[in-house]
Amino acid sequence: MAKVTKKVTKVEKTVKTVKKAVVVKKEAKVVAKPAKEVKATMSLSVYGLDGKADGKVSVSAEMFGDKVNKKLIAQAVRVYLANQRQGTVSTKTRGEVDGSTRKIYRQKGTGRARHGSVRAPIFVKGGIVFGPKPRDFSLDLPKKMKRKALFSSLSAKVIDNEVKVISGFEEIKPKTKNFVAALQKLELDGKKRSVLLVTGGKAENLKRSAGNIQGVCVLPANLLNTYEVIKHKHVVLMKEAISEMEKTFLNK
Repeated sequence: MAKVTKKVTKVEKTVKTVKKAVVVKKEAKVVAKPAKEVKATMSLSVYGLDGKADGKVSVSAEMFGDKVNKKLIAQAVRVYLANQRQGTVSTKTRGEVDGSTRKIYRQKGTGRARHGSVRAPIFVKGGIVFGPKPRDFSLDLPKKMKRKALFSSLSAKVIDNEVKVISGFEEIKPKTKNFVAALQKLELDGKKRSVLLVTGGKAENLKRSAGNIQGVCVLPANLLNTYEVIKHKHVVLMKEAISEMEKTFLNK
């Protein structure tokens, strides 16, 4: 009996030690969750229809306060322009044009140059030598590089004081003269007008108002790209467009 009790006590001790080890392992697995990173912000002035600043809005420093990378901007513009090319132009070679295949006159004895086909390139309606053929001009750029180039171009515009945030433009009636008057108050109207207006939604009234004005481009926030930012002198952002831009380009 003494031997049996000793064995039982040993088993109980081993069970207790195993339970303690399991508890220690579970406690070791519990790791404190890191605190959420607070995104840096910066403020931009908001202008009304009267052209006067009537407050400020906080924007992402990552988007509007990034380091300007000129090489990346140039690369993004090159890729964008290359992707706009359709590459559908085509010409016909001497083997593709319509015409007879017979020899047009005999080889010798005429005093003229040797010719074998009326479809030769030197004849009217003949084939084209080294003419263009359909090809793919498209280039690829990683999404992260596209976003970085866009942020860099916007930051460059902020540095040059060429970005304005506006409010109340959605209240403008769809008339060209009303839109031009608003541009004049914002000091964006001149002989060499070059304005990119970024909208937060459909903004049909603004499209109708600005559609007939030379040098003004209306673009939705989710379609904003580096080329359009660099192409235009001034970038005008509707207050509602900022949240749309952050939703589209930051949360990825």
